[in-house]
Amino acid sequence: MLCPASDPAALAQAAHLLGQGGLIAFPTETYYGLGVDPFNVEALARLFAVKQRQPDKPVLVLVAEQVQVTELAAEVPAVLHKLMTAFWPGPLTLIFPGKPGLPSLLTGCTGTVGIRQSPHPLASRLLSAFGGPITATSANRSGAPPATTAAEVLDSFGAEIDLILDGGPTPGGAGSTLVGCDRKQQLRCLREGQVPFAEVLAQYNELLRASSGREGR
Repeated sequence: MLCPASDPAALAQAAHLLGQGGLIAFPTETYYGLGVDPFNVEALARLFAVKQRQPDKPVLVLVAEQVQVTELAAEVPAVLHKLMTAFWPGPLTLIFPGKPGLPSLLTGCTGTVGIRQSPHPLASRLLSAFGGPITATSANRSGAPPATTAAEVLDSFGAEIDLILDGGPTPGGAGSTLVGCDRKQQLRCLREGQVPFAEVLAQYNELLRASSGREGR
């Protein structure tokens, strides 16, 4: 079902479907994403089946606000907290140690979970309406180009998706940048996307210098 974002009932319907284990599509600041409740194992299994995704490939999750990270992450390393403050909301997905008990499909059995806060207004309103995190893996069959319009999502999946929120075209071009940290709290780039990793490093070093300057006063 294709629903224009201008329909006042569309967001409520999308949030209701998510709560019932449904599968929806919605626009983000990069591509259209496929959304399910990340804690619902059956919904995740359906997402993987529809997307034809290998079970060892994790899916990223969107949060409405930074405090929701603790619903998914076992801890928030200091280095990643600084990046949250500097880059969120924005196309920077951060890789956190996952909470014990998270569905294996969500983490790809890695023990980690990728999270970001989207600046897209429709994605933000959807997250608020649902009241919890939502997956946002790109809307495409595995190996196919990600969809940048609701029409492309409909062409690719048809009735396999319960609802498509049409929020107009998305920028496309590149996905979010994926950044994590090692045990020594050193940043590492897993995938370079819309945010250059050099910019991430520069911003982080600037935050460290500012923090050191305040502590030295």
